[in-house]
Amino acid sequence: MSLLKTHLLVFFVRCAESIPCPCCGEQLEVIGSRKRQRRSKSGQIQVLVIRRLRCTQCRRIHHELPDCLVPYKRYESKCVEQGIMDSSKSVDIAVDDSTLYRWKTWFHTMQPYLVGCLKSIAIRLRQDPVEEPSVSPLSAHQHIGQYVSEASGWLARIVRPIANINLWLHTRSAFLSGSP
Repeated sequence: MSLLKTHLLVFFVRCAESIPCPCCGEQLEVIGSRKRQRRSKSGQIQVLVIRRLRCTQCRRIHHELPDCLVPYKRYESKCVEQGIMDSSKSVDIAVDDSTLYRWKTWFHTMQPYLVGCLKSIAIRLRQDPVEEPSVSPLSAHQHIGQYVSEASGWLARIVRPIANINLWLHTRSAFLSGSP
């Protein structure tokens, strides 16, 4: 019997720019790091060491996530994006059908909220709002595409601004047993 030895790739994530606290806008200080796994399209696990940051004013703790991650998702953003968009059963991502179903359900449930966040960000930045079409309704992806374009990488372009101004919803769920 031989033992398989897996080699995990470990990457240290460090942002080159100074990012203010998404809650109050004050300075963030590094207080440590933690490991975060991400899975690639092939299913290979990579370990990212991300920094834990604390605001010097409001004292809230934040994690520095790279663009390749979606909060609370284990696969990199381009995999989640492909899984959401691909309607065929022949998706070339190493995930099972139930995961693809959860990603699609998550996106279609979150889409109105994400569009609202993008509208809010546009207003805060004093940009012209996107004109809503008066003809046939758009698909969820086309609706989002009006704000960040439909080109590859659209999910990462949504995540960054929404997470950076502290509007990302906590979407993890836990199932508890027993009576309430």
